[in-house]
Amino acid sequence: MRTYSLFEAFLRHARERPLAPALVWREEEVGYGDLLRRVDSVRARLKATNAPPDEPVCLLAAKSPEAVAMVLACLMERRAFLLPPPDLGARALRGLIDLSGCRAVLTPQDTPRARVPAGAGVPAPPLPEHTSFMLTTSGSTGTPKIVPLSTGAVDRFTRWAGGRFDLGPGTRVLSYAPLHFDLCLLDVWATLAHGGCAVLVDPGLAVRGDYLLDLVTRWETSTVQAVPMFYRLVTEAARAGRRSLPGVRHAIFTGDSMPGPLLRCMPDLLPNARFYNVYGCTETNDSLIHEVEPGDVLDTPLPLGSPLPGAAAVVVDSEGRPLRGPGRGELWVRTPFQTRGYLGLANDRAVFADVPGSGGRNGGRFFRTGDLVRRDETGRITLEGRGDFHVKVRGVRVNTQEVEYVLLHHPDVVEAVVLVRQDPVAGHLLHLVVRRVPGGGLNSLALRDYCAARLPRAALPSTVRLTDDALPCTSTGKPDRERIARAHLESDRKNKEN
Repeated sequence: MRTYSLFEAFLRHARERPLAPALVWREEEVGYGDLLRRVDSVRARLKATNAPPDEPVCLLAAKSPEAVAMVLACLMERRAFLLPPPDLGARALRGLIDLSGCRAVLTPQDTPRARVPAGAGVPAPPLPEHTSFMLTTSGSTGTPKIVPLSTGAVDRFTRWAGGRFDLGPGTRVLSYAPLHFDLCLLDVWATLAHGGCAVLVDPGLAVRGDYLLDLVTRWETSTVQAVPMFYRLVTEAARAGRRSLPGVRHAIFTGDSMPGPLLRCMPDLLPNARFYNVYGCTETNDSLIHEVEPGDVLDTPLPLGSPLPGAAAVVVDSEGRPLRGPGRGELWVRTPFQTRGYLGLANDRAVFADVPGSGGRNGGRFFRTGDLVRRDETGRITLEGRGDFHVKVRGVRVNTQEVEYVLLHHPDVVEAVVLVRQDPVAGHLLHLVVRRVPGGGLNSLALRDYCAARLPRAALPSTVRLTDDALPCTSTGKPDRERIARAHLESDRKNKEN
């Protein structure tokens, strides 16, 4: 039986079922035939740029039907494309464009022409063979890196996702993540490859729980993949309106650990859904999956689960040795969907490497995730946090993500972020910012008592700031620590100075 590539599968659906819905956008359906016409229009614009056929282009667009058509047009032209965050700073954007070798920058037809600073004229490194998508890392730990994906890697993933989550004609899949995020490989691209309909969340309304609840309800969405923030927003809106989402069949948690109190709300919110904890990185795409069973303990971290078909996972301890039994270490993964390496970075051997002691006999390079995990006697792997979230407080190693996880189990805590600041005496001090449940009566003294009963002394926060307002977040739904610090720590400092 012949297997189709992503764009071949889309073409087949557009020709055989032109009136079938491909996208939902701002209360309107876009059929497969209509989307193909938009693709053909973008292909004409691509030709008008006079860029050589083997030269990539930069697609600077927020999520919309036009942006989806831009990606499909590049796939159909077999042209590599850079898909950066559309709100990236000018200097960082210019650096990514230069590194990728793009000279043409395309934006949706109904938006102003993109203003991109002049480049440095530095020759770009050659692209790996058969590159299609060029995604970027978040840049949270430095300058964003370009992650080139081959057409084969993308097609292998879309085939797996379609079978695993029953994607196909008649199914509707919510697309919550921004279009440049790797989650869209399932939400949008796997959905279109299998003839389903992607329900696009308007980026400008992505933090409104009532809008999200109504969107899932009105369009009878059957599959949802999102970060915990989405589920929190929808849970709050559903609770206020005494509503639920019985039409959802697959609910996927990804991007961060699901807090226990929120997880316990899921059966009421999604009474007919199967729940999955999915672990992955931009560099490897989805790697591990765990289906939540009724007997799972919901007040402890969910397991990361088992490797996807063709994937492998190894835990490497602090001495650089693969663990054979229980213990703690860094998670290394390899998948059939991963990049061959960052574009233009010769030193990525420190990140993409053979497992120590394997002699290169492990079937390919693994990606060092930087995530610390623990494996128990049964082989169950749970996430402990990022290696770069470990700090020394008075000489004691503290994982700030573990502190946050403990706080998120408090019944009156909605969000919790631990901020780290250097201190000449202690080395580092922890500052806690918590959003509390409205009307819950939580105060800083009660929260300090809660922490003292559950955390080691070195992990206790030096300051506690409570708020009733939602904490700022990034486009991927994770806490925006810089904005939170400016809003809370910096305001406290200025008040003291005045």
